[in-house]
Amino acid sequence: MIKSKNEQKGKSTKTTDKHINTGKSKTKSHKTTKEKDLKKDQLIDDLKKQVEKENDRYLRLSAEFDNFRKRTLKEKADLMKFAGEDIILGLLPVIDDFDRAIQHMDSVEDANHAKDGLKLIFTKFKDFLNKNNLQEIDTLHKDFDTDLHEAITKIPAPKKKLKGKVVDVIEKGYMLNGKVIRFAKVVIGE
Repeated sequence: MIKSKNEQKGKSTKTTDKHINTGKSKTKSHKTTKEKDLKKDQLIDDLKKQVEKENDRYLRLSAEFDNFRKRTLKEKADLMKFAGEDIILGLLPVIDDFDRAIQHMDSVEDANHAKDGLKLIFTKFKDFLNKNNLQEIDTLHKDFDTDLHEAITKIPAPKKKLKGKVVDVIEKGYMLNGKVIRFAKVVIGE
């Protein structure tokens, strides 16, 4: 069959229309692809900025923590270095009393006066220690307690009631704030 020119034109028109429509869709898809790429680039830039910001924040936080750690170590060292300062300051008057007693020891004619002076200094010293929560562990004739005592030796008990008890104290024990800082060295009766 022979087709008319109009039919042929119609076909070509249709073909052209299809071609034009396809061109429009390519342009739209090309535009959306560019827009998507721009959005992706913008998102990547935003994420890079956010990563830089977080990295900077992390570095600052890390440096701040390092400074805190160093400062804390220094404060701890200073605290340990000067922890006994109050104790030493409290002991200075006792030391002064001992110095005066020693200076006057040669000039004292009566030994009883010297003994009394030393007893006063010793009492002052023990009072100071008690104020600082140091207590002597009472051990003589008490039941042996491994939490408070360290047995040096055992001897036959002089009396039946002293079996298993402390019969002699070699070295006194002390507690500071309820904690044993030196066990009493004792002899136990058996």
